[in-house]
Amino acid sequence: MSEELVKSVQEMLKEETWTRAAISNYTKNNLIELAEIVQKAKDLGCINELKETCDEQLSHAKDSIIALYISGMLGLKKGALDNSALVNLIDIFRNNHKEPLVIDLCQSIIDEDPNNKFALRTLAECYREANSEEVWAVYEKIVKLDFEEADIAKILAEHYESSDIETAVSYYKKAILRYVNAGNVNSIKEIWTKLISLIPDEIDFFKLVQRKVEKTISPDKSAILMQELYPYYKDNKKWDTAIDILKGNLRIDPKDNFARREITDCFRAKYEKHSHVEDYIRSSNLTQSFRNVFEAISDFEKHIAFDAKNFVFHKTWHVGVIQKVENDTLTINFGKNGFKEMSLKMAVSALQPLSRNHIWVLKATTKKDVLAKKIKDDKTWALKTIISSFNGSCDFKRIKAELVPSLLTASEWTNWNSGAKRVLDTDPTFGVNPNNINEFTVREKAITPEEKLSNEFKAQKQFFPRIDILMKYVNADETDKESDLFADMFAYFKGFLKSINSVTEQVVASYLIVQKVGAMFPTHAYTPSFTFDEMYHDIDNPREMYELLKDTKNTSLREDFLAAIRLLPDWVEQYVKLFPTVLSKSLLDTLINQGKTKEVQELVADTFEDSRNNREAILFFFENCQNEEWFKATGISYQKQLISIINAINQCYREIENHVDSTENKKIIKNACKLLFEGENVYAKHMLSCDMAGMGHMYQIVDDIAPLEGSIKTMLRNKILEKYPDYKFHKKDEASSAPKGMWVTLKMLDAKKAEEKELKEVKIPANAQEIADARAKGDLKENAEYIAAKEYQHKLNHDLKRLEEELARAIVFDETTATASFISFGTDVVLTNKDSGKDEKYTILGPWESDPENGIISYMSPFGNEILDAKPGEELSFTINEHKYNYSVKKITVTECFKKN
Repeated sequence: MSEELVKSVQEMLKEETWTRAAISNYTKNNLIELAEIVQKAKDLGCINELKETCDEQLSHAKDSIIALYISGMLGLKKGALDNSALVNLIDIFRNNHKEPLVIDLCQSIIDEDPNNKFALRTLAECYREANSEEVWAVYEKIVKLDFEEADIAKILAEHYESSDIETAVSYYKKAILRYVNAGNVNSIKEIWTKLISLIPDEIDFFKLVQRKVEKTISPDKSAILMQELYPYYKDNKKWDTAIDILKGNLRIDPKDNFARREITDCFRAKYEKHSHVEDYIRSSNLTQSFRNVFEAISDFEKHIAFDAKNFVFHKTWHVGVIQKVENDTLTINFGKNGFKEMSLKMAVSALQPLSRNHIWVLKATTKKDVLAKKIKDDKTWALKTIISSFNGSCDFKRIKAELVPSLLTASEWTNWNSGAKRVLDTDPTFGVNPNNINEFTVREKAITPEEKLSNEFKAQKQFFPRIDILMKYVNADETDKESDLFADMFAYFKGFLKSINSVTEQVVASYLIVQKVGAMFPTHAYTPSFTFDEMYHDIDNPREMYELLKDTKNTSLREDFLAAIRLLPDWVEQYVKLFPTVLSKSLLDTLINQGKTKEVQELVADTFEDSRNNREAILFFFENCQNEEWFKATGISYQKQLISIINAINQCYREIENHVDSTENKKIIKNACKLLFEGENVYAKHMLSCDMAGMGHMYQIVDDIAPLEGSIKTMLRNKILEKYPDYKFHKKDEASSAPKGMWVTLKMLDAKKAEEKELKEVKIPANAQEIADARAKGDLKENAEYIAAKEYQHKLNHDLKRLEEELARAIVFDETTATASFISFGTDVVLTNKDSGKDEKYTILGPWESDPENGIISYMSPFGNEILDAKPGEELSFTINEHKYNYSVKKITVTECFKKN
């Protein structure tokens, strides 16, 4: 059937005698017939053959209608990027005034490829020329698809302005942002003026545009725009916003005389009821050009704030309230620090004005329990209060400093902190400072989800966290994926794909993200000039690249990387190479399910042959593949696997000693020991199943690893002695069973941790407050309270340091390893004193549990060290502090608290 279709088309092409003059007879029915041929080609699977036939025809008959249509439409079905055949066909129809055919052809193209920009724009032109209302729907698709299209966005805004003001404003906003990106100053100015007439109160949007103009065009142009907006706020007596606009313009041009005059007028109007406003304008030299404008503004704002009943802050006396202002003298009540008099001139430099809602004022004027309850019950209010107290922007370190320990304890902060972060993330009145990712901001009006995430993106300077923000935007239901703010964020990653010198992790991650977002939202589809295959085979070290790709909360780049590799022709080879780094059961399953069992088994064999360089891989196979039939078929014995892991542990310790990858090696040791010696204790179980020589060898290779925890060796030795009580260890094996650290019981470890916590969270903070209170009283040399508090501080810090050092050395004794075979930690011992003939009973524990008066001896004490490792019946003679002891070991039992149930 496919051959017949190709032959029939070949006949049609031979018979085609149309010329441009004959095109006048061409109708919609002819297009329908050709469309049916295209569909048959798809159904019969002969798209390539038929397209080649038509392309051949076009090589010597470039105006062939049949060839142009079939080749172009088949190209669309293949997903080809070359639209030249259809472009040429449309040009032929338009040049011959066949607009109805142009419209039909464009609609056919759009049905196949909804994002075909050429077809959409051509269709829009036809509708516009015909004065058809259908043009508006096509315009909307173009604006949605093309994030650089500003002119049509403006046309749509003007169209909707008389009927749907909200939609009109939306299109005006799109247009002005796109004109900013294009640097079209005249169009920016025109739409800015329009938006002032429509939405003057949306100051956040105007500031957004101003920042973009300042950054991409020029600061002066942005100041001119804000100057045009300013009269609305002045005329409506919105003084704070008006002043803020003028301050922004003065930041750009400190010599802007207009802004300086206007800000003076705004201050006059804002403080018209203040009796000293003119005095303060004059004394601050606000109107005098010789004075730095921001110094003048700062002086004026401080002066005007120093009025009766206003609050201030002094670095020594803290929060105070101004009682009265007479002449140039302030009388201030600093609470327990008393009344202070200060000249206005001194106040300007020594005092910080505070609003009545400043957190410091609230802490000074509100009962602690009342304010603490308010903080706990209303996190939103608390966050707004604190952030607003510091010019509307502060970080979490500052927030914590204001609450702990003055209002919340450290444990209360932990719970409050997690809830507060949820508020900051979800409440639309909070955002992130676009210039500092660590600082939060608060606004009176809610910020849109789009702008909130856009600000986070701008503030975040690190690459992979930016990916997380982008995907957070993508995954959020409430965000507009066709917003220009999103397009700006997305363009950042497309930029990495436009000119490449080397394939970095940023390039690979950008490729993966751009393709993922493009697949989810076709309007953002972008095709780089290279394929993944080409990019991947330019990567120097794919295993290293896999590790460099950082997964985030909202996306898994590593999974996307592997999924893309799966589509490569040589994916099997690549998966095998990547496995020692990826360590994924699903990767192995994919290979097995695709019939690549032999390749996987060869991978396993190579891994165990070179276990030194594949330490994590042998752990993975041992833990996850033991029961797989394909793994059993490799013939690698269980004992070889165990010994390979022991050798890996030994190799890790050697590298740690040489300061090579210490963190990673410690992690491998921890995982390996957990696999072998915890839970079912598979190593001991297999060791005991061997003959005597094999058992001795397996014990010996563990004992030969000097840095390995002594408790593991002791456990293995105890297991051997339980099975073979008379087993004789080599002299080397009889070294002390004490670990390098300090054995402790779990009960005492918990008690010491609680002691550490109390020092850090209760005693030291309380002492710090005592020092601060004592310091505030002045004259530190004669201040007995201050001296005593500082001495106590020294003791607390010394106690904490000692305790932290002990905790760092502490090793919890594994009660399951307690044995009565010899004297060790966790045993009760009866010794017969050969000098007195009497029996003496001792319990052997650690320094923390030591209580000599009650017979509890530390194994680290001189006496405990001398009797450690002795067996029943053994004779002991030793001297401590010139006193000689002679004992025989009469009886050893596991101490009562360690006895197995």
